[in-house]
Amino acid sequence: MTEKYLAQPDLDFIAQVRGLGGETLKKCYQCATCSVACPIAPDDSPFPRKEMIAASWGLKDRLVKSADIWLCHQCGDCTDLCPRGAAPGDVLAAVRSVAITEYARPKALANAVNDPTKLPFLIGIPAIWFAFLALITMTAGETMTKIFEFIPFFNWLPHEGEHVIAQADFFSTWFVDLTFVPTAIAVVIIFFLSLKNFLNDIHENAVLEGKTDKTTLDYKEFFQALIRVIPVVFRHDKFNECDSNKDRATPHMMVLYSFIGLFIVTAIFFITLYVFQTPGPYSQLNPVKWLANIAGVALVIGSGLMIKNRLDKKDDQMTTYKDWFILGLVFSLGVTGMLTEMARLAHMEYLSYFLYYLHLIAIFNLFAFLPFSKMAHLVYRLTAMTYAEYSNRK
Repeated sequence: MTEKYLAQPDLDFIAQVRGLGGETLKKCYQCATCSVACPIAPDDSPFPRKEMIAASWGLKDRLVKSADIWLCHQCGDCTDLCPRGAAPGDVLAAVRSVAITEYARPKALANAVNDPTKLPFLIGIPAIWFAFLALITMTAGETMTKIFEFIPFFNWLPHEGEHVIAQADFFSTWFVDLTFVPTAIAVVIIFFLSLKNFLNDIHENAVLEGKTDKTTLDYKEFFQALIRVIPVVFRHDKFNECDSNKDRATPHMMVLYSFIGLFIVTAIFFITLYVFQTPGPYSQLNPVKWLANIAGVALVIGSGLMIKNRLDKKDDQMTTYKDWFILGLVFSLGVTGMLTEMARLAHMEYLSYFLYYLHLIAIFNLFAFLPFSKMAHLVYRLTAMTYAEYSNRK
C-alpha cells in the first residue's frame, strides 16, 4: 500500500529555485517527455518529471534529500524536447545549488558564495591576506633565516647564493602552507559532515519512496559500489550517453584529469620540500614538472572550452552567476599558474611574483569555497551515483 504523504509547500523554496536558474519551472505541465527523453534516467522511478512536480509544489525536503537530483548531468536532452520550454535540466541544477547550501556549514558562507554582491569580499579578503604574507616575507626574510638556520626542518629558507627567481622569496612557502593546509583540513571536515548527513538523508528518502528494500545502510556494500562507480566517472560514461551536449564530455574530462595531475604534483613536491628539504624551482626536465605543465595546459584548454560552451548555449538554456563563478575561478587558476611559470622562465621577476599573487588568490577561492560552490557536485554526484549503484537502480 502506498504511504500517505502530507504535502507542505515551501513558497520561498519555489522562489529560490527560480532565482537560481529554474525560472522556467512553472511552464511544466507534467507530460513526462523529459523522463522519456533522458538517456541516463533509471528505469525505476526515472527523473526529472517527478522532480519537476515536487519543485512546482515547493516540496523542498523531498528534493534536497533526493539522490536523483544529482544523477542528472544537465546534458540538455530533456530541455530540447520539452514542448513547453520548461528546461528541467536547469531546474534540477538550481535545486542542486539549494541542496549544496543546505548541507554545507556555515550556511552564511554558502549563501555568500552564491551572491554576486559578495564577490568583492571573497576576492578581497584573501588578496589582503596574501599581500600581508608577502610583506612579512620581504621584511622578515633575514630574521627568518637567523631563527631557522639551526633547525634542519627549515634549513632551506630562504634561497641563498646565486639569485634565482623563486616565488618562495616573495611569498614564504612556510606561510603559504600555513594558510592552505588548515584550509584543506577544514574543507575535508565540512565535506565529511555534509556527506554524512546527505547519505543518511538520501537513504531515508529512498526507503520512503520504495527505491530500495535495504532499511539499513550497509557501508561495506556501499564502498564496493563506490569502487565500481569510479571507472564510470573517469570514463565520463554518463556524459557520453547524452546527445544535445555530448561535446561537454571532453572539456570536463580535461579539467578532471588536470586537477588529478596537479594534485599528484603538489603532493610530490610537498614531500620533496618538507621531507627531503629540496626547494624549488625545479628543472623543466623533471618528469613531475612535465606532468605539472601538461596538467596546467589541459586545465586552461578544458576550462576555456567549457566557457565557450556556456557562451554558445541556446537562449532557452540558463547560465547563472553560480556557473560563471566556478568557471572563472578554474580558468583563472590555470591561466595565472601557467603565466607565472612563463614569466619566471623569461626572467621577468616581479611580473612572475604578481602573477603568483593572483594565482594564490584563485587557489584560495577555489578550494576554500569548494563545499559551497557548484564544484561541490564532484563529491555529491559521486555519492549519489554510488548510492544508485548500491541500491541496484539501473
